[in-house]
Amino acid sequence: MQETNTEAVAAEKTPVSRRWWFWIAILSVIAVAALIYWKKQPATSPADKTGKKGANLPTPVFVTPVRKGEMNIYLTGLGTVTPLNNVTVRSRVDGQLMEVHFREGQNVAKGTLLATIDPRPFQVLLTQAEGQMARDREQLNNARMDLERYRTLWKQDSIPHQQLDTQEALVRQFEGAVKIDQGQIDSARLQLTYSRITAPISGRVGLRLVDPGNMVHATDAGGLLTITQIQPIAVIFPLPEDSLQKVLAKMRGGRLNVEAFDREMKQNLATGELASIDNQIDPTTGTVKLKASFANRGSELFPNQFVNARLLLDMKKDALIVPSAAVQKSPQGAYAFVLLADKTVAMRQLKTGASQGGETLIVEGLEVGEQVVVDGAERLRDGSKVEVKDREQGGKGAGRPGGGKDGKPAGGQGKPNGRPQ
Repeated sequence: MQETNTEAVAAEKTPVSRRWWFWIAILSVIAVAALIYWKKQPATSPADKTGKKGANLPTPVFVTPVRKGEMNIYLTGLGTVTPLNNVTVRSRVDGQLMEVHFREGQNVAKGTLLATIDPRPFQVLLTQAEGQMARDREQLNNARMDLERYRTLWKQDSIPHQQLDTQEALVRQFEGAVKIDQGQIDSARLQLTYSRITAPISGRVGLRLVDPGNMVHATDAGGLLTITQIQPIAVIFPLPEDSLQKVLAKMRGGRLNVEAFDREMKQNLATGELASIDNQIDPTTGTVKLKASFANRGSELFPNQFVNARLLLDMKKDALIVPSAAVQKSPQGAYAFVLLADKTVAMRQLKTGASQGGETLIVEGLEVGEQVVVDGAERLRDGSKVEVKDREQGGKGAGRPGGGKDGKPAGGQGKPNGRPQ
């Protein structure tokens, strides 16, 4: 019995011993592998031993000089092209539409014949009024001759004065009848004139609403056609209420130019001037509406077209200008990294002005000719070493964001005149 217990204890100890040898073998392999890997690593510099590997390597950056030039300050709003006049042409008399003398989409001048309504009923009324006029005029002439006779007889005391008064009243009665006849003639002639429908304004004719042969009435709601004045034309656009006082101050000093661009702000469609400002601010949007007038001689603008209206508010001359990419933001304000002679950079706090067309106006903090970092600033600190890369070698658009070899945005958007992006 004792031999059986001894064998059992030995059987229990054998797996435990094997486990220890297994783990010792694994740890030995790991130690040998670590030793081999450590020997293959290159010698580290003092900086590497401190955990700052590569701290002395310069950071590649692109720089551009601070320049002096002109910058236009614009205010932009999404506007709608609005005609100065839009007229629905209706018939002023009832009758059959006989002829149409315009083409759809045609430009017409004021007074151009557009349509003709059957004039024969109005010609008949005119003839009747003229006949009535002729009869009443002859009766008036006869009454006047009798009046002269009665006056002579009354002077001779041949007739009573009452008969003279009666004749005078008859003359005045016929004079009134002649005036009524004249009014009927004028009315008939006016109706005859209205049978020829002419353009009340100059503009572009819309689509025809009634075809020849139909009966038209003065009470028809739709009318015959519409005419929209497109030369000149207006653009109504909103601006924030905060800009209102600046605009009013500049407007007192003279004319303010307004440019109309397409939706993508790429094509300048037309140039006009600010005509008026609305008399109240919209409380729901905090904006005020402005109205600009455009000659539109080439019909560049079309009614109800959406355009970007750009108001030239001011022009800054001899201003310090840098690409907007060089201006960094922080809780303490705007700053930029300036390249120093020892190939390090210094953080410079800035006071900036307006930004336009990918460029920013600098009020304080920089001098003309200083080199500022426009790409790679996110990896820099004050005093960082840098390696200035050439824009040509850095590839297209390396100098400034925007795509140009010279670091300017593509399409001339980085020019000081503030061309749109």
